[in-house]
Amino acid sequence: MVCANCQREIADYSNFCYFCGGRQLLSPAGPPRASKRLMRSAVDSKIAGVCGGVAEYFEVDSTLVRLVWVLLILMPVPVVPALIGYFVAWLIMPRAPLPERAIAPPSADAPHAVSAA
Repeated sequence: MVCANCQREIADYSNFCYFCGGRQLLSPAGPPRASKRLMRSAVDSKIAGVCGGVAEYFEVDSTLVRLVWVLLILMPVPVVPALIGYFVAWLIMPRAPLPERAIAPPSADAPHAVSAA
C-alpha cells in the first residue's frame, strides 16, 4: 500500500503512515473483499453451466450440485419446480466470462517458417 501523503510504501491496511504519520483512509469494515456474483460457469458446464455456477458460488464440488439437482428431478413431487427452476436460472443468470489465458510471447529460439516466393 502507498501512503497518500508521502507516497512511500507502507504495510497493507495500515491506519497511519509510519514515515510521515498521515492518516490512511480505509473502509471501516477492514480489507476490501472480492464480491461474488452468481453466474453460469463458462468452464464447468454440461448443459448450460447453471450447476457449475452454483457450485462456484457456494465453493462446493459441481458434481455434488449436479447430483442434488438430479435427485430433485427424480423425486415425484419437485419434478416440475426443479425443471422450471433450472430453465429460469439458465435464462436469468449471466454467463461468466472466459478466464484469460497467459499468452506467451514468441520465443527467439523458435524456428521461423520460410515461405517460397
